[in-house]
Parts: sequence; C-alpha cells; structure tokens
Amino acid sequence: MTKKFREVVVTAPSFLWLMLFFAIPSIIVVAFTFHGHTPNGGVGEWSLSTWRELVDPDYPVIVWKTIRISFEITFWCILLALPCAYAIARMKTKWRAIVAGAIMLPFWTNFVVRVFAWKTMLHPDGWLQSCYFAFIQFRAWLFDGLPPFLRDFFIWVHLASPTPPDPASSTILDSETAVILVSVYTLLPFAIMPLYSAAEKFDFSLMEAARDLGAKSFYAFRKVFLPGIRQGLISAILMVFIPAIGSYVIPQMLGGTNCVLIGNKIFMRAIQNRNIPHASALATLMAVSVFLPLLCALWWRRHQAARERRQVEIRAARLMLGGTK
Repeated sequence: MTKKFREVVVTAPSFLWLMLFFAIPSIIVVAFTFHGHTPNGGVGEWSLSTWRELVDPDYPVIVWKTIRISFEITFWCILLALPCAYAIARMKTKWRAIVAGAIMLPFWTNFVVRVFAWKTMLHPDGWLQSCYFAFIQFRAWLFDGLPPFLRDFFIWVHLASPTPPDPASSTILDSETAVILVSVYTLLPFAIMPLYSAAEKFDFSLMEAARDLGAKSFYAFRKVFLPGIRQGLISAILMVFIPAIGSYVIPQMLGGTNCVLIGNKIFMRAIQNRNIPHASALATLMAVSVFLPLLCALWWRRHQAARERRQVEIRAARLMLGGTK
C-alpha cells in the first residue's frame, strides 16, 4: 500500500461526509433559487422570479443588522473568553478539567428552556431592567459629550439613538440588547474552549522572559500570548460568528419586532409562507455576505505571508552576498 493510497483512504470518510452533508445540500439550495414557487408550497419551474423578489429595500437593512449584531456578539465573546481561557490554562492540572466541565454544564439543559429562563429574568419589572435603564442613561450622558460628527456617525450605524432614553420604551426585553446578551451567554463556551485548547499548549515561560526584559504584563499578553494562540483565536471567532449570523431562536423569542434578523426572515419564508426558493435565495445571499469578507481576509493573509517570505529571502541573499565579499 503506497503512501498516497493510505492518505486517500484516511481522508475519504471526511471528504464523503463533507460532500453528503455540506456540498450537495449547498448546491441544492443554490439551485432552488433559480426556480419559482407553487401555491401549494412546492418548487416550480426554472425562473429568475425569486431573485427579482429580493429587490426589497428592507433586505439590505436586515442583512446589515444581522452582520453588525453578529460582530458585536463575537467581540464580547472573545473579550470575555480570553481572560477566562488564560486563567484556566494557568491553573493546576487537576482543576482544569473541573472548570472546563463547569463551563460546559449549561449544555446539559435544553437550549429553548435556557432561552425561556432568560426571557423570565428580563421581565420589565425585574432588577435587570433597572440596571439596564441606568446603563443607557449613563451611555446617553457619555454620548452627549461626544463631538457632533461622532454622534452623527454612531446614529448612522445604529449604535446610538438621537432621542433621549424613555423608561416606558427602553426595555431590555424585545430589543437588540436582549439578543446580544443571551447570544453571548449561549455562545461563550464555544469561544472559551478553542482558546483554552490553544492556551494549554502555550509556553508561558515566554511571557515570563518578556517581563524579565522589561515588558509590562499587558504588553506581554498582547505581543507574546495573543500571537502564540492565533489559531485558537481564529477558531473561536469562526465558532461564534457563524452560529450567531444564522441564529433565529433567540431573536424570535427575545428580539420581538425590534430585532428581526435574516434567520427570522428565512424561517418565515420557509415555514410560514412555504416559499422554499425565496428562503433559499435569502440563505444564499447571507452566505455570500459572510464568505466574501472571509475570502478577502484569507487572501490578504496569504499575500502578507508571501511578502514576509520574500523579505526573508532577500535578507538571506544579502547576508550571503555580504559574507562572500
């Protein structure tokens, strides 16, 4: 048995799995977008009518809101997961498994039950609502102190409101804040575990050496620890961002009419309206919106790596020429 044949045998199950449960369903979904729909909920003849129906002024707003909220969820998850993963990796070995198991403990409870529990906790008469209103009052006070062009920018990207907070309408339930809060709670373990796996393999003596050479703790954390766990950081970002951008249960139960995301629209078209081609077109549009920035980032990373290799080769060639002289 040759080495190449052994490699094919080893990779064949994974390749078949990806073909059956990812590639072929994705091709079917894209093919559905070039069909019309029938009144009984079926798929009609080949047509571009589905793509014409997507010319809706609400869809760009919904796509932008979905991407923006997904980025916010990812940012907060990574910000909270990094110190947690760092602390677990520095613990004694006997405590690591216990703490990691405690982080995964909420998964023993049904997902819908946990979301419904949060819906009860976020009731308008609860203490979390009082804390939330105090927070938005403080945020409005900070917002009023910003320069006018920054205030206009934050209002334009929907990160601030031009009107002062109102206690009657500023409820944490049925808002973007509730969706972000519960999504961070739900997806945080998916950020902690890849970061912990990478941090566990990190050589912490490098940070001690950086501190011995005069680097402050945060500088050593930023310049030594974070580059050392780069692959775990990328995995954590993807494992949070991808589920967040396709989520519909949390926005459906906690977002109300104020936070309708693309996942809710796909659910409405596929289940309620029984318009499979339209739902497929929305899913394709969302996938393209996600994959294009990722492909651009991947291309830029490869371009930078190739540029660094060329610079190293040029330096090595100059050193060799200098040595021969």
